[in-house]
Amino acid sequence: MAKVIIWNLMTLDGFFEGEKKWDLDFHNRAWGPELEKLSMDFGASAGLLVFGRVTYEGMKAYWTSTEEEGVVKVFMNALPKLVASRTLAAADWNNTEVTADIAGEIARRKQALDKTIYVFGSAELTDALLTAGLVDEVMLAIVPVQLGKGTPFFKDGARRDFNLIEARPLSNGTILARYTPEGAVV
Repeated sequence: MAKVIIWNLMTLDGFFEGEKKWDLDFHNRAWGPELEKLSMDFGASAGLLVFGRVTYEGMKAYWTSTEEEGVVKVFMNALPKLVASRTLAAADWNNTEVTADIAGEIARRKQALDKTIYVFGSAELTDALLTAGLVDEVMLAIVPVQLGKGTPFFKDGARRDFNLIEARPLSNGTILARYTPEGAVV
């Protein structure tokens, strides 16, 4: 059975992007050899990458046009991908499927796959999967930046408790924190 792991970078004040869509400049503060290695580890252990529509469109635009070469580009373009969308009818990025029933599809994929399902970005999708009880782990890179304004990663709503698995500082001051939602079976 596959694990579902949410992965995102967020600021100290809880934003995963600035005031405008794809305002991710603070990622540069976190990026370095340690996150590069983590990205390569994701590629080796992933059975499926999952995105909301907006994140999918941004990732596709970047990874299909970047001149950057390397292992991360290879796995981003080669791995199977699933997009949660009620408006997108089809996807044209290599190995990508679209579903309007993300909770049902993730539940099925958890049973069918033996490699990790990674959800990248996608705050609304993350909220939906947490609400459905489908998330096994939330992994955050907490970047030592305060934006003051932006899009919060966690949505307003009911309280959720998490249990710490690991917290580890990176050499650039970013903290890698791993949590399980309370009640999740690890």
